[in-house]
Amino acid sequence: MKINSKDKLIFDIAVIGGGASGMMAAIWAAESGAKVALIEKNQKLGKKLLITGKGRCNLTQENFTKDTLLDDLGRSGKFLFSALAKFGVEDTKEFFKAEGVNLKTERGGRVFPYSDSAEDILTALRKRLATNKVIVIRNNKIVSIQVKDNLIQSLSTKKGEILAKQFILCTGGKSYSGTGSTGDGYSWAEQFGHSVIEPEPALTPIRANDKWIEFVVGLTLKNVKLSVVQNNKVQDERFGDMLFTHIGVSGPIVLDMSKKVGELMKKKAKVHLSIDLKPTLTFDALDKRIQRDFQKYQNKQFKNSLEDLFPQRLIPVMIRLSKINMEKKVNKVTKEERQNLVKLTKNLIVSVTELVGFGQAIVTSGGIDLKEVDSQTTNSRKIKNLYLAGEVLDLDGPTGGYNLQICWSTGFLAGVSAAAAFKKEQGKEQED
Repeated sequence: MKINSKDKLIFDIAVIGGGASGMMAAIWAAESGAKVALIEKNQKLGKKLLITGKGRCNLTQENFTKDTLLDDLGRSGKFLFSALAKFGVEDTKEFFKAEGVNLKTERGGRVFPYSDSAEDILTALRKRLATNKVIVIRNNKIVSIQVKDNLIQSLSTKKGEILAKQFILCTGGKSYSGTGSTGDGYSWAEQFGHSVIEPEPALTPIRANDKWIEFVVGLTLKNVKLSVVQNNKVQDERFGDMLFTHIGVSGPIVLDMSKKVGELMKKKAKVHLSIDLKPTLTFDALDKRIQRDFQKYQNKQFKNSLEDLFPQRLIPVMIRLSKINMEKKVNKVTKEERQNLVKLTKNLIVSVTELVGFGQAIVTSGGIDLKEVDSQTTNSRKIKNLYLAGEVLDLDGPTGGYNLQICWSTGFLAGVSAAAAFKKEQGKEQED
């Protein structure tokens, strides 16, 4: 929508932020017939949405239900009970199917558009926004927000003043700042009197300084166990796939563990990761397995005896770290050397230096304190006509579609709650 700098626009509901939660909130706020504005500072809506899942858009998680909230999100999970009960995984799937998006479910319950294109998800949202006559105001940065008597009165934007009865804040966190997620919502929330839990990067790659990693950059390890260790104690562990990068490690289980790693590093004691390359085998079972391989390759050199045990690119690294002479005949490898190889296979160490940070973090951990938000409606407990949804809240989950489902569910609840509040207020005005 084109407006002049002197314009004063009046709406029933104004949604700030055109990401996943903002679009969903605007759609459902408008379902009741309310006049809704969606204000986005970028030129296009859904900029971050387009890069989720490497452009494939893992839009939800089959196994994310109100019964698994505490397991999936920890203590903050109970906040989502109402939102997920009112707009859960099946509701999300039906929403997009109704807009012509075919879906598929992959390993681990990850749901994607059948086309593997995030553009299809964005197109569906834009289509529903248009159907519900939402006024989309792009490329419009909010300069200030006017508050009086615990009510937002208006928004001052670079294109003019916007007035509304109800407001929904969906500005996201600080991850992928290039998409517009620069933490604006946190400063506004603090202006309103809200407490903000310190934002931290979550679901982020981890930097490591082990020299051997440079020889395996790009290698994916499948079905391994990854543990984070501090003070000789395992603090967390994950099973699944991980990836070596030019700066350290990434991949699903690394991203899921990064939040815990960040928390532990604040304690100053050193943190390292331990990779169990053969998690289904005990030490003794793996030792017997290697003995069988050595019997098979008994007349070969050690360097040519490991192709059944490790990925090809990892073999030179394992040889070097095992400190077994690569030219040594397999039948000359001692029991002590063989068992050291077993220990290395069950405990390949990655030395953590730091998290990569917000530049590559998928989501933000931290945000507006949930104690100051009504979980039944997402209504602010500080500002009467403000609702909050998406990553701006102190909510984040693991990889696999959880975080987008949080956006869909909280966006829906904020939208319908703001619309209900507007109708109620409208009814009172008519009675008067």
